[in-house]
Amino acid sequence: MQKLVWALLLAGVCFSFSRIAVHTVPEDPAFIPPSQQRSGDATKGYQYLVTGDYLKSGIPFSFFAFAGPKDTNNFLNRDGYNKKLPHDYTAVKAPNGELVVAPNCLQCHAQVFEGKLIMGLGNAQSDFTRQMSGTAVMAEKMLQQLKGNESKKYDAARNFITAVKTISPHLITSTKGVNLADGLAALLVAHRDPATLRWSDSALMPLPPAMVPSDVPAWWLLKKKNGMFYNGFGRGDFGRFLMASNLLTVTDTSEAAEVDRHFNDVLAYINSLKAPSYPGTTNAKWVTQGKKLFENHCSGCHGTYGEKESYPNLLIPESIIQTDSLLYSSNYSDPQFVQWFNKSWFTTGDHPAKLVPYRGYIAPPLDGIWVTAPYFHNGSVPDLECVLNSKIRPTYWQRSFSKPSYKFDIPGWNFEKKESPGGSDVYNTTLKGFRNDGHYFGDELSQPERMAIIEYLKTL
Repeated sequence: MQKLVWALLLAGVCFSFSRIAVHTVPEDPAFIPPSQQRSGDATKGYQYLVTGDYLKSGIPFSFFAFAGPKDTNNFLNRDGYNKKLPHDYTAVKAPNGELVVAPNCLQCHAQVFEGKLIMGLGNAQSDFTRQMSGTAVMAEKMLQQLKGNESKKYDAARNFITAVKTISPHLITSTKGVNLADGLAALLVAHRDPATLRWSDSALMPLPPAMVPSDVPAWWLLKKKNGMFYNGFGRGDFGRFLMASNLLTVTDTSEAAEVDRHFNDVLAYINSLKAPSYPGTTNAKWVTQGKKLFENHCSGCHGTYGEKESYPNLLIPESIIQTDSLLYSSNYSDPQFVQWFNKSWFTTGDHPAKLVPYRGYIAPPLDGIWVTAPYFHNGSVPDLECVLNSKIRPTYWQRSFSKPSYKFDIPGWNFEKKESPGGSDVYNTTLKGFRNDGHYFGDELSQPERMAIIEYLKTL
């Protein structure tokens, strides 16, 4: 029972947030201006990312060693206490000196793919379908029974368990593989004072009405972008957004400031990442044809690639892109969330950040697109052919999470079309926030043209 309790508590806890017939006159795309960013040391940033204490509360190490998930791969080549921990957990010292295990950024921003860990690849295997609050309550009761020096273990775990049992009842989705980090961010700030960042057991603002699914974008794209997140509303210092995972357990602004001092280095590491090269062979003739087609049909939004790369940093309004609007209209435009952030500690100091909402989504860079399935901001499209041909997008589709299987000829997940909704492995595009419509630009192409563009996209 203990193993089950701790495995359930720890698994997946992370942070880091039909064609429309009638439209108004489309708005014009909007350019995102650049923001000044701090410089840093990429080597130090990597070390802090995989061994740092940006979360200072977690599960006591002795409990985790007994009941938590085991890993003998050591993908990160870590030593000491971290050597046998999964790559997405880190052993750190809590403020009282107790050794604890906390989730790290790689819960969302790395994925094991074909037996190798790809740093910066959005984790498409996450599972937010389980309710965790009961498990957190049981874990809390177990720790509260410890006596003497052992009681320090509960003190070290208190902030982590408090956050988990508070937010878990709301942090649930019907489908595996989608991420709820944006909803998690809103839940956490609802329980924190914007000026002091201190925790409140009762919510200080209304909780988000819905958990909106998203697909984690690849970190190596960030160096090209002038705004973070799918609608580009993260402006100013990117490090401030990256370190916001600290909200899960942070005590106050003095702790936040200490963590913030490392995230210029973390940003430098993220900016050093490059997309993995396509491992297969490509047809040179098709690649040449696809490059011309891409530059004629796609580069105006997604940029150009090669020796003279360019990226336009354009926000595409909903009236043009027509993809599911719930993410930008709910999570990203909630006035209370935006106001909380824009009057919070994150906007202070000599490298502030701010939120600038937009009714639409940024057209992302496409480096390494071959490995980043599923596609669209909500992960509703399983492969690249479906991206370019809306008529073949499945309404219900299933992929394996126990034995993930990727296809390389037309990059994306091997999937099975289903006739109706099913279990948590089945993606249901009829649900609010899960729609797969929009981005109809490839429909005007012939099938050979689509295949040529896909062949070119493999080379990016």
